[in-house]
Amino acid sequence: MRNRELTLGSLFDGIAGFPLAAEMIGIKTLWASEIEKFLIAVSTYHFPHMRHLGDITKINGVDIEPGDIISFGPPCQDLSIAGKRAGLQGERSSLFGEAVRIIREMQSATAGKYPRFALWENVPG
Repeated sequence: MRNRELTLGSLFDGIAGFPLAAEMIGIKTLWASEIEKFLIAVSTYHFPHMRHLGDITKINGVDIEPGDIISFGPPCQDLSIAGKRAGLQGERSSLFGEAVRIIREMQSATAGKYPRFALWENVPG
């Protein structure tokens, strides 16, 4: 019996750093969420098969294909030692909660089966 291929969904995708790393080790990226047009163009160029979902605040985790791994790196300005240090309650960093919401919705829709892993990346601070 063959193992099933692992899959990734990338929130706050940026220039597709997580999809790049994932695909280098055989993990298929299903979809990504990003709002900056230039960053979407970069990831579309490198990953034409990847579905783009747009604004994270408009995504429902029930409606998207569940992935084994959900990666996310929300805006860091409120967390960074170079920023205002507002933490997760800051205007931008509070978007962290959107990633958690989507993960919970996906878990609810799949009876806790997906995602198997959540990978959160951010700055020191």
